[in-house]
Order: sequence, then C-alpha cells, then structure tokens
Amino acid sequence: MRKSRFTDNQILAILKQAESGVPVPELCREHGMSSAAFYKWRAKFGGMDASLMKRMKELEEENRRLKKMYAEEKLKAEIRQEVIEGKY
Repeated sequence: MRKSRFTDNQILAILKQAESGVPVPELCREHGMSSAAFYKWRAKFGGMDASLMKRMKELEEENRRLKKMYAEEKLKAEIRQEVIEGKY
C-alpha cells in the first residue's frame, strides 16, 4: 500500500483549515494535492482528533494482521483436509 506524503497531523491541519472556511481549491493548490485526496481524507478522518486517528490506524494494522493469520490458518486446514481425503 502506498504511503501518503502527508503526516497524520498535516492531514488534520488541512481538514481544520477547510472547516474554518478556507476554500478547497485554495487548500489543494497551497498544499500541492488533488481535490480527490482532500475529499477522501474528509470522508475518512472528518471530525477526528489526533488520538482518534492514531487509534484508527492501530486498529487497521491489527485487522490486517488478523486477516493474514486467518488466511494462513485456513490454508493449513484445507491442506490437512486434502491429505485426510487422500488426494495426495
């Protein structure tokens, strides 16, 4: 997954500027980003503070690890089942 060139604090600062009334095209031009990126951030991080954003990122990372563990265990179970059924 591609890493953003903006830090979490920068993203929150940009979103706060927009909430205070700065027009979105001006923000995008000032920070060198697309309006699509801004609206994606607003949908994902709108109304959050730094601690909530950090917690959300931690939960996303934990979820990624758990999905990987589940996939590995499911693969092992399928292999065991095939061996039991005598396919090999």
